[in-house]
Amino acid sequence: MSIPQHLKYAVSHEWCSSNDDGSFSIGITHHAQDALGDIVFIELPKLGQQVKAKSTCAVVESVKAASDIYAPISGEIIAINEALTQSPELINSQPYESWFFKIKASQPAELADLLDSTAYSASIGE
Repeated sequence: MSIPQHLKYAVSHEWCSSNDDGSFSIGITHHAQDALGDIVFIELPKLGQQVKAKSTCAVVESVKAASDIYAPISGEIIAINEALTQSPELINSQPYESWFFKIKASQPAELADLLDSTAYSASIGE
């Protein structure tokens, strides 16, 4: 399983990518989508919503279960990926291209709490 080296990871299996505008894109890892199975529905946060690191902010439903998605960092939701509400299965085929939402970080220092690819790989037994 490929674990991109340029991303940061939460122990709850979200990935975090830095964008050119200073925001951060958030999605779920290949490991997470593989464990969930075929994803059939996603509930995204609202634009402008304030989220705290490690708090629930979205829900993914698969044929196996529903799973909470946690914000890996605190901040304001500044974009959501509407394409996923129409085609949630994109998460299964493209987990690292299918971002859920973008956050404008209110506490960028929280990024230091996230795992690099090596530590995340070790945490999932890869």
